Amino acid sequence: MATNTDKGIRNKVIYQIFTRNYKDGTFRAVEEDLGRIRALGVDIVYFLPIQPSGTVHRKGTSGSPYAIKDYRAVDQTFGTMEDFIRLTEAIHAAGMQVMLDVVYNHTSPDSWLAENHPEWFFRKEDGSFGNRIGDWWDVIDLDYTNKGLWEYQIETLKMWARYVDGFRCDVAPLVPLEFWKQARTEVETVRPGCLWLAESVEPEFITGCRKMGIPVLSDGELYQAFDICYDYDIYHDMADVLYGERGLSEYLNSVNRQEAIYPDNYSKLRCLENHDRPRAAAMIPDEKALRNWTAWIYFVKGTTMIYAGEEYCAKHHPTLFDPDPVEFDADKDISDFMVKLGEIRKNPIFAHSSFHAEAIGRNKEVIFAVHEAEAGEPVSAQKAVGIFSVTGLAQALKIDLPDGTYTDAITGKMVDVFEKTVACDGEPVILLL
Repeated sequence: MATNTDKGIRNKVIYQIFTRNYKDGTFRAVEEDLGRIRALGVDIVYFLPIQPSGTVHRKGTSGSPYAIKDYRAVDQTFGTMEDFIRLTEAIHAAGMQVMLDVVYNHTSPDSWLAENHPEWFFRKEDGSFGNRIGDWWDVIDLDYTNKGLWEYQIETLKMWARYVDGFRCDVAPLVPLEFWKQARTEVETVRPGCLWLAESVEPEFITGCRKMGIPVLSDGELYQAFDICYDYDIYHDMADVLYGERGLSEYLNSVNRQEAIYPDNYSKLRCLENHDRPRAAAMIPDEKALRNWTAWIYFVKGTTMIYAGEEYCAKHHPTLFDPDPVEFDADKDISDFMVKLGEIRKNPIFAHSSFHAEAIGRNKEVIFAVHEAEAGEPVSAQKAVGIFSVTGLAQALKIDLPDGTYTDAITGKMVDVFEKTVACDGEPVILLL
């Protein structure tokens, strides 16, 4: 584990933005919306790549943001570099931090690096540029056996670190661990406490790469250089529950296993949706069930992330390849609900605890989860209990709590437990004890 990773990152809420699809697609549009974003309880604003996309092998009319042409420039359709710097300053002034996407496994075929340093790229058997993952046909892979590439990439990170507070690193497992460790050390000289988020990958991706002889890092390795890893090691377990293809207990067993296999100060990125996954409101059409799953994502150990538009229950998933504005005028608005969950999330118990979850109820469709404070930690609650009816159904539940009357931290309503039985009305409940 990165030795200076602070468990306090588990109290943070990240808000993900793709500038091209945010209102009119400019940095200024984001800047004008910062008051609303901050009021949502956001701590970190995370931007998908803001650099220009290449034109060779371009997907769609605008190209993927992950097919970067120049690491040290900004897409002029978003605004100028000065506009972006002003935006970062406004985010800081609003009390939030900035995280920038880093795409270091590959570039567009017509990138500045491909034109000026072709020796730094992976070559196919015929000597031409290429990539190792076949369906990424709009990019070409870099070759990190070249130390000159390391120097250039780290200097680029240090350039951006003058303005941003952290990096989300795209397909981080395909870039050598020693590079990430060196980058973390050197960036620290420019931005002390820089936050590092790894887009770690699914187990099937790891085994598939290794079968093809492609070096790839596991989550356990990534934690040596990163503070947070995606929860893609268990994402499909959760998705299978949402699609009715797997029982809730199987998913929760996977969550519990993370407590044992990762370092003590690990943090997983918890989200229902992102730019690569379906919209939560599309996967969970029942409003009560959606509130329960949303509350669960704020409750489970890790760092919470929401994707722009999720607060309005947007169902349309914006494409990465064409202008496709986020639905900010959807019929539903759960912003106030998220604000309350974010306030609860700030309690130190969520940063300094052991965690366990189980499926309870008639059909094992209710999550009963508990954070218990670690010995000696300065917390205001010794225990946080969550009850989440992920199908939204009401039922009586047997729970492991002493008889008494408790206060739901979400609504302020009283919750009675008698003979270890509680009446669940199908809405999420969080108790701070």
